[in-house]
Amino acid sequence: MWPREDDVRGGYYRPMHTHRVEIAIGADDLPAAWRHVIVGQSLVVGTPFAAMMIKDGVDQTTVEGVDDTSYNIPNLHLSAHNPMVNVPVLWWRSVGNTHTAYVMETLIDELAMRAKMDPIAYRRKLLKSEATKLHAVLDLLEEKSAGWRRNLPKGQAAGVACHECFGTAVACAVQVSIENKRPKIHRATVAVHCGLAVDPLTIENQFQGGLGFGLTQLMGQGAITLKDGRVEQRNFDGYMPPYIGDVPVAVDVHIVPSTEAPTGCGEPPVPVISPAVVNALTRLTGKRYRNLPLVSV
Repeated sequence: MWPREDDVRGGYYRPMHTHRVEIAIGADDLPAAWRHVIVGQSLVVGTPFAAMMIKDGVDQTTVEGVDDTSYNIPNLHLSAHNPMVNVPVLWWRSVGNTHTAYVMETLIDELAMRAKMDPIAYRRKLLKSEATKLHAVLDLLEEKSAGWRRNLPKGQAAGVACHECFGTAVACAVQVSIENKRPKIHRATVAVHCGLAVDPLTIENQFQGGLGFGLTQLMGQGAITLKDGRVEQRNFDGYMPPYIGDVPVAVDVHIVPSTEAPTGCGEPPVPVISPAVVNALTRLTGKRYRNLPLVSV
């Protein structure tokens, strides 16, 4: 028998990462320089993947989502450090994009607010011209979400995030309030560019499920902690995955028409939901949320 206590205390865990970012802002309110340091345990050291995924001593899964960013950021200086930690770790859906997209998209939103610009318009302005997929999903998101984003009830706010990984670009807008000190997601509108949509219903299902999965890094009591080399949580009384009430009440998925080669749809939904929700929370509370999972709203 493998009881829940063995499962929680004997598994492989998503590695913890910390980021430090310093941004210089130009007269046009866009980044003029960006210094980014990431520290986190390697996913591949000691595995057969190390030979092809560790370059110049850096695990590429640590920096993906920043070193290949589609934002036109001059003077981007990125460094990463992979300390040896005696914790068994393994892939988490969308791998390094889970933490890099959160940091990038919450900071980009902070810059947009500082510039007093619409978050979609700011991202369009900052994106490289060759980031055609991201431009397309932001255009589609604006078309499909502008109506409700600009007509929200009191006590609700909208948050936006976008990201490209595994060849697929995704943009997400969420409608959020706060209930019982937890985010309440009333709606999520998603635009996706995944090349030729072979089976649109499967894509819709992947994105609906992927948003729910992505919330596991956001909701309170979602962390595994260790003390004296042992996992402190034993069961769902200490570790709490998202409940049905935590996922978006409604999710509408819109696909950019394309004849390009199909790209991934299983992992790209995950990175956008947490930053979108947090960007909405910031508009409600005025606070910045630098740590996940959320301890309090």
